[in-house]
Amino acid sequence: MNKKYDMLKLENQLCFPLYACSKETIRLYKRFLGPLDLTYTQYIVMMVMWEHKSMTVKEVGEILLLDSGTLTPVLKKLEAKGYLSRKRSKEDERTVMIRITEKGEKLKSEAAMIPEMMGDCIKLSKEEASKLKKILDKTLKNMEREKKNERS
Repeated sequence: MNKKYDMLKLENQLCFPLYACSKETIRLYKRFLGPLDLTYTQYIVMMVMWEHKSMTVKEVGEILLLDSGTLTPVLKKLEAKGYLSRKRSKEDERTVMIRITEKGEKLKSEAAMIPEMMGDCIKLSKEEASKLKKILDKTLKNMEREKKNERS
């Protein structure tokens, strides 16, 4: 093949292993989240809520890089399960506050072992996992900066 097109080979792409790892990671999570009746997206919302307890929909969306069209149905399902409550702000009707419920807090203890179980599946040393997380965090930060530049 012509050297001009070498970068078009799948094996030379960074995007494919990122995509495949993301897809496979979410597939592995299903094994552990299924018994909790959570999807991966519901799980990451709950992680944010376990940490912050009360936030606006906009704040959760900013942390998780999810738009309200994606986030709202997830929040409605978590509310229907009794894990969160949603209420419009009295000061600003456009703002929706989310609060974790007692039932949502109790779910945290059931989910506590999931990170360790996922670590056992991924089989990276703590050092490798730490390096990978730093690289991915940097990559994501750079991509977010680029997205802001596109909007300007």
